Amino acid sequence: MTSTLTDTSSAPPAHPAATTDIAPPATDIAPTARAAEAVEFFRRRLRFETDASDVFAAQQSGEDFVLLDSRSAAAWAQGHAAGAIHMPTREIADRAGAELRSGVPIVVYCWSPGCNGGVRAALELSLLGFEAKEMIGGFEYWAREGYPVEDGSGIHRRAVDPLTGPLSASAASCAC
Repeated sequence: MTSTLTDTSSAPPAHPAATTDIAPPATDIAPTARAAEAVEFFRRRLRFETDASDVFAAQQSGEDFVLLDSRSAAAWAQGHAAGAIHMPTREIADRAGAELRSGVPIVVYCWSPGCNGGVRAALELSLLGFEAKEMIGGFEYWAREGYPVEDGSGIHRRAVDPLTGPLSASAASCAC
């Protein structure tokens, strides 16, 4: 019997540089050879991700999309992005077909950057044929950037956290 602690037949190489599927150290990258890959990578990310600033700007301009909070009922009641609908990830398969319009983009979020619930919800919607994007930063960054939060007592705006957004009242986004 072979011990799983000492069996090296399926163990990864001792050093990451020994594999070909791991990116080489930054010093080994030839900028002109990798630029096309980088362009494709970042374009793909932008097709599937957005942020609180862009979502708020889209709301303000009247873009046709759905903002979907995929958190639990307790989290929703605690506060959610104003204008969002509530559909916990575990309910998407049962509810999305009846409650969401085909062809209308859906932006999903969960709690925070430390939570992959938005990714799970976007995957579930995509599996059902919906066009979905994740709002990176989740509800945490929506609230910390000072965008409207709704709860049982109405709509509120908290002060902008200086680590997440511009403090100027005239700056509606980070302008990045």
